[in-house]
Amino acid sequence: MDELKERLFHCITGSPWKKIGVRPHHGITIPLFSIHSESSCGVGEFLDLIPMIDWCHALKLDVIQLLPLNDCHVESDPSPYNSISSCALEFIYLSLHALPLLDKLPELRARLSEYKKFNAFDNIAYADVFAYKKNWLTEYYAAVGEQVLENEEFQQYLASNPWLNYYALFKTLKISLQNIPWQTWPEDVRNPSAEKLKDLLHIHQKEVRFFLLLQFLCYTQLKAVKEYAKEKKVFLMGDIPFLVSVESADVWQNIEFFDLHVAGGAPPDPFNEQGQNWGMPIFHWDALRKNQFQWWKQRLQYAENFFDLFRLDHVIGFFRVWAIPPHHPAKEGRFIPEEEKEWEKQGKELLTMLASSTNMLPISEALGIVPEILHPYMDEMGICEIKLLRWERNWSGDKSYIPIQNYSPVSLTTVSTHDTETLALWWKHSKNGTKDYAEHKHWELGRDLSPEQREEILWDSHHTSSLFHVNLLQEYLALFPELRWQNPDKDRINIPGTVSPSNWTFRFRPSIEEITSHKELFQKMKKIIF
Repeated sequence: MDELKERLFHCITGSPWKKIGVRPHHGITIPLFSIHSESSCGVGEFLDLIPMIDWCHALKLDVIQLLPLNDCHVESDPSPYNSISSCALEFIYLSLHALPLLDKLPELRARLSEYKKFNAFDNIAYADVFAYKKNWLTEYYAAVGEQVLENEEFQQYLASNPWLNYYALFKTLKISLQNIPWQTWPEDVRNPSAEKLKDLLHIHQKEVRFFLLLQFLCYTQLKAVKEYAKEKKVFLMGDIPFLVSVESADVWQNIEFFDLHVAGGAPPDPFNEQGQNWGMPIFHWDALRKNQFQWWKQRLQYAENFFDLFRLDHVIGFFRVWAIPPHHPAKEGRFIPEEEKEWEKQGKELLTMLASSTNMLPISEALGIVPEILHPYMDEMGICEIKLLRWERNWSGDKSYIPIQNYSPVSLTTVSTHDTETLALWWKHSKNGTKDYAEHKHWELGRDLSPEQREEILWDSHHTSSLFHVNLLQEYLALFPELRWQNPDKDRINIPGTVSPSNWTFRFRPSIEEITSHKELFQKMKKIIF
C-alpha cells in the first residue's frame, strides 16, 4: 500500500488523493430523486441528504454517490444525463421548507402540506411535482425574492459565475417562445450580438432574476450539504455527464464547441445489439482546445462547490466517440477520430486536462466495449475505473471470474449501476451469466437469488482489493421484504437505449425515516461491509 500511495500522490499535481486518502472507502449510491422524507414534496430534496449523511457516518461509510443534479427537461424527460446546462442545478430538488424569509409567509409555508400527496406515489410524478413547485416558487419570488437577492453573497455568486445570466436568459426565452427549439428562434435571438444580449437581459430582467434566484437557492442548499458532510467525514460523489442536450443553454451560447451534424451514442455490443443514439451533439475538440478548454474547466470548478469526487461519465468518449448521422440507426454510426492511432493521443490530452483542472477525484465509467489503451492509462493517471462484479472476467481467455483480491486497487467495485439490472433481476433474467457465476461460487443455480447469496455477493463487493466499494442503496434494502418493492422490476432505475415511463422514476419504498431507524438493516450492513 505504501508503494501505491507514493505512485498515486505523484500521478497528478495537487492530487485529490491526498484529501480523500489512499485507503479503503465504502459507500452507497443514492439517486437524489428516489429518496423521500416527511418534509420532502414529491421528490428527493437537497436537505434530505442530511439524515442520510448522519446514517452513513454512524455506519462508518464515507462515500455517498449521487446521479447528475443538473437542470434537465425533468417535466418531460427526467433523464439526468440530458441536461440543459452543464452547471445549473435542477430546482425541483430545492427543500422549500428551509428557504430564507419563509417565516414571513405563513400562508405559503402552510401550503407545503399540499405536496405531501406526491410522496404516496410508487413512482415520481415529475410533471405534477414540477408544476406545483414552480408555481409555489413563483409566488415566493414575488413576495420575498428581491430581498433574498439583495445580499452580498448573491452578488459575489453572480460575479463568480458568468454563465448564470446566459443560462437564465435561455430559460426565459424558451418560455417566452413557447418552448420551440432554439434553432428555430428569430435570427437576432438565435445568434444575438453583444448589444442584443444586453437588450434581452434588460427586457426580461424580472424573469431572468427569477431563474437566478432559483440557482442561488440551489447553490446555497447543496453547498451547505457538502459542508455538513465534511463535518461528518463523508465524501459526496457527483456525476459529470459527458454530453449536454442540443436544447441547452451551453449549445445556444457556445455553438462553436459542438458538432450538431451528428449525435453521440454507443455502438452495438452484447448488451444492446442495435447500439444507442443519445440524441446529443458531440464536441468540436479543436474549438475547445483553442479556448484552453475553459468550458470544461468551468463546469468542473462549479461542481467543486458540492462534491469531493465525481463519476466521469462515458470516459471512453474522450478517446473516441460514436457519432451517428441524422435519420440513421445507431448501428450505422462511426468512431471519431476514425483512426485508432489517434485515440490514445486524444484521450491522454483530454484526461490530463480534466484531472489537472479540479480538486475533485475522478472515478471513470468505462463499461461496455473499451479500447485496450484505456485501462493502463487510467491506472497510470490514478483515475479509478468502475468494476462491475458480475462482468469482471477473463474475457479474452477462459472467461473465468477474476479473483476479487486481484482487482487493481485504483478502482471502484460495485454490484450494479443505475444503467444495469439489479442483482435480483440479473439473477432472474441472465441464464448464462448467473449459471457461470453460480458455478464460480459453487452454488446451486436457483431461479431467484437467495438472501444468503445476495449477502455473500455484497460482502465480496466490499472486500475486493479496490480502494472504493459503492453499491446502490436498494441492493441492501432488498435483504428485508418490508424495505423493498414486491416486484423487483420496480427497483431498476433505467434501461439504456429505451424510452419508458419507468425510466428515472424509481422511488425507494421506505422513507428516509424508515431506512435510518431500521436496526436490522444497520446491523446487517455493518456485518457485510466490515
